[in-house]
Amino acid sequence: MTTTSRILSLSAAAICCAASLTSAQQVASARTSGADDSSAAPEAAAPAPKKAKAPLVRAIDMQYFRAQDQRGVNVFETPKEPGAAFDGFRLSWGAAFLQTFQGLDHRNSAQPVMKKDANNKDYNANELVKIGNGFDNASANLYLNAQLAPGIRVALTTYLSSRHHNETWVKDGFLLIDESPIDFIPLNTLMKYVTVRAGHFEVNYGDAHFRRTDNGNSIYNPFVGNLLMDAFTTEIGAEVYARAKGLMVMGAVTGGEIKGNVTTPQDRKPAYLGKLGVDRQLTPTLRARLTGSYYQSASSPANTLFAGDRAGSPYFFVLENTQATSTAQAQSGTINPGLRQHVTAFQVNPFVKLYGLELFGVAERAKGTSAGEKVDRAWNQYAGEAIYRFAAREQLYVAGRYNTARGALAGIAPKVGADRMQMGAGWYVTPTVLLKGEYVNQKFNDFPSTDIRSGGKFDGFMVAGVVAF
Repeated sequence: MTTTSRILSLSAAAICCAASLTSAQQVASARTSGADDSSAAPEAAAPAPKKAKAPLVRAIDMQYFRAQDQRGVNVFETPKEPGAAFDGFRLSWGAAFLQTFQGLDHRNSAQPVMKKDANNKDYNANELVKIGNGFDNASANLYLNAQLAPGIRVALTTYLSSRHHNETWVKDGFLLIDESPIDFIPLNTLMKYVTVRAGHFEVNYGDAHFRRTDNGNSIYNPFVGNLLMDAFTTEIGAEVYARAKGLMVMGAVTGGEIKGNVTTPQDRKPAYLGKLGVDRQLTPTLRARLTGSYYQSASSPANTLFAGDRAGSPYFFVLENTQATSTAQAQSGTINPGLRQHVTAFQVNPFVKLYGLELFGVAERAKGTSAGEKVDRAWNQYAGEAIYRFAAREQLYVAGRYNTARGALAGIAPKVGADRMQMGAGWYVTPTVLLKGEYVNQKFNDFPSTDIRSGGKFDGFMVAGVVAF
């Protein structure tokens, strides 16, 4: 799919959705005339019945399901309520598309470092590539869900196109079990509180991954970019949840890598995850949630907890050199701590929603090593978001986020880091169409003068159009 065809596809989808909002139907009223007897009053015609408003979203027909459109905003784990009746096997398709327009500028103060390119010509590895205003490559997701039995569903997500992988590939696929497959009273009672997820899935570490842009689906994210240290990966294993009265506990075991592998078993150990939380609607207008997450992988040749986003950053080419390509340097502007061999990480997330005001926070600490390192390196990350949603069905919002991360990178002696500020606004044209923009300002701190990020900064605006259903 070329960039032009992606843009045309997204534009056509947005125009169709907008047209459904603005179209109107005219209904003519009829009058009946009376008889020749002038004393008889003319009979008034009965008013035409009002037609029900056509729905702008499809009905949710999958059980225990998070909608891919605006209805999924501020939904974290899949709900424990069925949400739909089981009436036999059912298959459901969905999709999401993202197109961004970038207006960013970048600069640095790194000293020249000369290298040879593929043609054996000299180039300065710290010279920034020239960037300007323009459209970035579009991305797209395809969703397939199948209701197999009461409370048993399979989900498959495919990335049709992404920055890092232009070809189509499967992101994840898993089985979700919320009801007992056996009609046995003790099991039926247990499954009122228990959820099991098994397969290859997005691991539930932290709450930020529920609010981030996932390749083509950016409809949950009030901003365009994700966090500096983006904890997001898919692994093979199983999660078990117990939930009751707003309380939640989760335990999981996975293979600790983004794909399966059976070679070099001496280098591999399982990864263990845990999550505790409370999420309660305290009043009709006040909701509060607090969770703490834990992730631990003792040994792995290629752990990707902070490097699993194969979709790529939305900030194309920022702080990249003249030899960079969109695909090879897909994580522009982010920080990967490089904890590939083993990692232990904690994340705490408070969330409060009062009327239209939302507050969300991230406090995170991660430590570990990459191959060949003997001493752990540590990273700390903090982020705070404030969003105010208003108008009918909260279709408009303004938002702000401050994000900072600091720690040690392999081969760089002092601690380094980055600070990012984002100010955004958005309009849900329909529950399935979002137009949003942000101003972003980011600077890298304390990198050595020989690193391209020394004195590195970028700022400017981003505009994004999203269609998700």
